[in-house]
Amino acid sequence: MTITVGDKLPEGTLQELTVEWTPGCPTGPENHKVSDLTRGKRVVIFGLPGAFTRTCSGKHLPGYVELADTIKAKKVDEIWCLSVNDAMVMGAWGKDQQVGRKVRMMADGSATLTKAMGLDIDLTERGMGVRSQRYSMLVDNGVVELLNLEKPGQFEVSGAEAMLQQLDKA
Repeated sequence: MTITVGDKLPEGTLQELTVEWTPGCPTGPENHKVSDLTRGKRVVIFGLPGAFTRTCSGKHLPGYVELADTIKAKKVDEIWCLSVNDAMVMGAWGKDQQVGRKVRMMADGSATLTKAMGLDIDLTERGMGVRSQRYSMLVDNGVVELLNLEKPGQFEVSGAEAMLQQLDKA
């Protein structure tokens, strides 16, 4: 069953690699409980099929990086990019995309949270395995306030500009 507006995010653990890459990778990813991360915060989360993929790298993530300050000015505490990739890949992608601290690159490597939200998609036939559907949501203190779920293969309702328009009306 797919998560809907008014639902509380399911419990889960996400990983994040927050250190700068140095030779030897001196630290590993940090584990974060979703309930701890969202407690008392308004968070925009956008989910996408995978790091370094065409639409994700060309449009989805760059839009949120570009509009991060404007989005956060709408009483949003954090913006997360959530993908079914491991934390090292998410960290490398964030570095490649020059994300800095504008967007948190959150890894759901085993798709545990993504599956619990009912937002998984099986892309095995395309060589990608289980991934996330493309979506965006606004979460307030762990509760979904807005949810924009893309139709397969589309990028129309989950981008940063669409989210910013919704925040203007909220």
